[in-house]
Amino acid sequence: MELYDDRYYIERVKKGNTECFACLIDKYSQQVFTLIVRIVRNREDAEELAQDVFMKIFRSLHSFKGESNFSTWIYRIAYNTAISATRKKQREILSLEEDSFSNLSEEVVTNRLNQTHNDEQLAVLDKALELLSPDDRALIHLFYLKEKTIEDVSSITGLTESNVKTKLHRIRKKLYVLFTKLEEQL
Repeated sequence: MELYDDRYYIERVKKGNTECFACLIDKYSQQVFTLIVRIVRNREDAEELAQDVFMKIFRSLHSFKGESNFSTWIYRIAYNTAISATRKKQREILSLEEDSFSNLSEEVVTNRLNQTHNDEQLAVLDKALELLSPDDRALIHLFYLKEKTIEDVSSITGLTESNVKTKLHRIRKKLYVLFTKLEEQL
């Protein structure tokens, strides 16, 4: 059980007790690393970026006003840092033409993606996720794996709530197409 909440440590750090920042790092380091590694897909890069994120957090802690959850504020910094890093590398990402998935019904997509039960199908789904752009992977990670609300995802990514919903809808369709193509190759 946590002895003190985030605000306690934040206020202590703001007042000059920088040793309290270690408590925040301990609490959030794994979550930040997990988000970043999902985006950049490289463990070493993710470790370095996670360190950068905590340096940014430490330098910007005075600007945290408490208008959102501290975890949301941290996720936003981590998300932006990871996305910026992937854009700098300009990796070639498989791009799907919207025509290949725009006519798919949500029911077909949902039924197919919900039918991934065995290890082989889960491995194919994981490969399909890897083919998504870093932005798309991050949205999937935040919403489905970290179970953040649409409002939280919006706050973290800087997208409007309606844009988050639209992107998630399109990403699911992209995943369906990728999943189907990869499964056919087996």
